[in-house]
Amino acid sequence: MRVIVQRVKSSQVSVNGEIIGKIGRGLNLLVGIADTDTDVELDWMARKCLELRLFPDTEDGDRWQKSVQEIVGELLVVSQFTLYGDCRKGRRPSFDRSANPSQAEELYNSFVAKLKASGLLVETGKFGAMMQVSIENDGPVTLILEKESMVNSQ
Repeated sequence: MRVIVQRVKSSQVSVNGEIIGKIGRGLNLLVGIADTDTDVELDWMARKCLELRLFPDTEDGDRWQKSVQEIVGELLVVSQFTLYGDCRKGRRPSFDRSANPSQAEELYNSFVAKLKASGLLVETGKFGAMMQVSIENDGPVTLILEKESMVNSQ
């Protein structure tokens, strides 16, 4: 599982010109699901996204002391299978490691449910749709998180 975490002042996602998810201060999460991902990876990733200290404790502070939970921030979660695009060979990305759409959608929905269990506002894109994502990155702060399944590491 791969997630691009972006600390944002605001973010929104639209499909066919209609805004379907919108947040204020918090995290924009672009989520890629691998063909080997299970609930183990989802649990780890949800906990990591909720607990990472990416926010200053004061408005003008520069030390990252607080998590999105501690600031009662918001989350925008957007599925992005292209995070598993492999561009090492040829001129066209290979998506062999991406989960098939039905498996990925089920795991994506489970990941969103785990985030919603935090009590924070969680907005989403539309799985499998062509989306336009507008991100007002704060910092900018952008991190790449990855949790490989044990199936892959053996």
